[in-house]
Amino acid sequence: MNSPKQPLPTFDEVLLCTPQTTAEQVGLFLRRCLIPCSGGEKIYTMLYADELSYDVSCRAEELFQRLQHYNSAYRLIILCNCEREHSYIPSVFSQYKVHMIPQRPLAEIQRYLQHHYRVAQPSSSAASVFKDNMCVGIVSSKRAGVGK
Repeated sequence: MNSPKQPLPTFDEVLLCTPQTTAEQVGLFLRRCLIPCSGGEKIYTMLYADELSYDVSCRAEELFQRLQHYNSAYRLIILCNCEREHSYIPSVFSQYKVHMIPQRPLAEIQRYLQHHYRVAQPSSSAASVFKDNMCVGIVSSKRAGVGK
């Protein structure tokens, strides 16, 4: 985010973890991250890795230990909820833990995201539904289940 020209992460650089995330999904992600290829210098990110089941977490750690020797220049970020820091993945990687606070003001982050998510040529696309021709948006309600 140092420049508006820098692209957003691609689909293969991010793994959004849930309790339903399988060991196979985590394995494919770690292989993309840790096995060198001509993909450039991507930054891989596992979001909410603390949500992984115990079995999947154990298998992920084993695979990580085996694969990290193939590439000493890998770039992997594991983001976890600080309230779940005692779950398996945060515990295993605790020696690398960094408490992170966003370094950029919210307005600057919003401008960066607006730059990347704005539809250049407004047409009869779904983007016209969202404010300022954005192709993404957040719809929320204080009342659950009211047709969002």
